Parts: sequence; structure tokens; C-alpha cells
Amino acid sequence: MAKTAGSTRKKSPASKQVAKKAPGNRSRSRSARGGKSAADTLLKLLESPLVAELLAVGATAALAALAEHRYGSRSGAGAGAKRAIKGAVTAAAGAMGRRIATEFDDIKQETKARAAKAT
Repeated sequence: MAKTAGSTRKKSPASKQVAKKAPGNRSRSRSARGGKSAADTLLKLLESPLVAELLAVGATAALAALAEHRYGSRSGAGAGAKRAIKGAVTAAAGAMGRRIATEFDDIKQETKARAAKAT
């Protein structure tokens, strides 16, 4: 049978073309945010004084815990190095958490004071 010029043929689903996203979409969304990437934001965060203070507080607490463990081990109440490191990490995390909580409390108090002053 010969095909006529006016006959229509159904296309199979495999022959349909799917629209793909252009590879430049990421750069457009980054420029919409003001040109800042995640790395730029992270570096800016690391440069903040609060993060530097938190790291200092954590390091101080960890060193104090390690020194306490070492002093205790000389006295005969010693344990392994693993327990010392675990204690140092716990002390650092606790000190950093307390410092963050204090900072948030200060921010809340300042906000309340500004709100009371404005009214």
C-alpha cells in the first residue's frame, strides 16, 4: 500500500523530544542573589568576630579538659586517651553552646529594649 501525502502518522513516545534545562541556569540564579556563592557566604561567616570568639571559647575549654585529664592521670585516676579526647570535645561543645545561648539572650534583650524605646 502506498502512503498518501495527507495521511497522518502517530509518533512513538520515544521520538518525542524532551526540553532540557539550559546549563546556564545556575549562574543566573547566583547573579540574582547578588553574585554570592555558598563559599563566599561561608568565608564571610568565618571572618565574623562571633565565630572567632566561639572557636576560642571551645579551644580553651578543650585544653582545660585535656590538662585536667593529664593532671588526674598523674595522680593515679587516669583513663585512656580516648576518654580524654571525648571529655575535651564535650567540654568544648558545652562551652560553645553556652556562649551561643548567652549571645542570643543578649540579642533578645537588646531587641526588647529597642522596642520599648520606640513606643
